[in-house]
Formats: sequence, structure tokens, C-alpha cells
Amino acid sequence: MINKIWFFIIAFSIAFAATNGKLEALNEEIFTSLKSSLDISLGLLGNLMLWCGILKAAEKAGLVEKLGSIIRPVLGLLFRDIPEKSAAMGAMVMNITSNMLGLGNAATPFGLKAMAELQKFNRDKSTATNAMALFLVINGAPICLIPSTVMSIRASLGSNNPGAVIIPSIITSMAALTVGVICCKIFEKREGNME
Repeated sequence: MINKIWFFIIAFSIAFAATNGKLEALNEEIFTSLKSSLDISLGLLGNLMLWCGILKAAEKAGLVEKLGSIIRPVLGLLFRDIPEKSAAMGAMVMNITSNMLGLGNAATPFGLKAMAELQKFNRDKSTATNAMALFLVINGAPICLIPSTVMSIRASLGSNNPGAVIIPSIITSMAALTVGVICCKIFEKREGNME
């Protein structure tokens, strides 16, 4: 206990000596950085609320269902073991389309439901199936058509063109998703050959 007290006294003395008694300057810097953090947060909050409203309107207009009808055949090819009309497939479609539109908050419940539904097809409940691993990769690296969070951050920091990240975001997210799916399929084939 005495060693801890001495350690605390020495650490405090070193910290005080490092500031050369300029605690006022340190205190001022702390409050300046807190103020700038608050300014950025408020700007970000406003932009996020705007984008969430726009994306919710797009969701209510049926854009999610239209994207889902495009995605469903592709998922059918990737997830051959899962019936196309199953609850798991429906939850995966809703999760992926929500992620594509930047609705991460709406995507999370669908992702959890998809995993729970995929677990029902699992024979060995202690390990993940290939479908579960593939869905996790797709969910972890989704194609992002509207990177609303990044655009909001750029706008709050005074960017002249916050939307300049849309095309690079689509390209990089497509590349990440493609690499992830290919790796999953390679490991899946390898596992099948080992059995």
C-alpha cells in the first residue's frame, strides 16, 4: 500500500514538473478542445438527423423493397443451402439493403434476426455454419451506396464537397465485399475437400 502511495506521489510530481507550473495553460487547452469537440458533435448530429430523415423517407417510399428484389437472386446464389422463402433469407435481404442505404440502426435488428434464423438450420449448435460466416462477412463489409455518416462528418468539419466520398465509398465497399465473399467460398471449398 505504501509503495502505491509513493508511486502516485512520484507520478503526480513528474506530471506537475512536466507542465512547469503552467496548469492554467493546460486547463485552458482542455476547455478549448472540449469546446471544439462539442461544436463538431453538434454539427455532426444535425447532418445525421437530416440523412436519417431522408433515408427513412426512401425506406417508406419502397426503395428498400426495390433493392431487396435486386439482391434476393444474388443471395440465392451465394446461400444455396438456405431456402429462398425462409425467414433467414428475408432478414438477410432487409439487413443488406438497410446497410446499403446507410441505415445501420435499422440493419442491426435484421442482422440479429438473420443469425438467429440461420442458427435454426445449423446441425452443430456450437459452431457457425458456412452460411453464418458468409453472412457475417457480407454484414461486416456491406456495399454502401450512401455513406451518410462519413458525409455528415465531412460536412461538420467544413468540407466544400461532403459528397465527394460517394463514388470512392461504393468502389472500396464493393472491393471489400468481393474479396470477403471469395475468401469465404475458398475456405468453404477447402473445408468440403477435407471432409
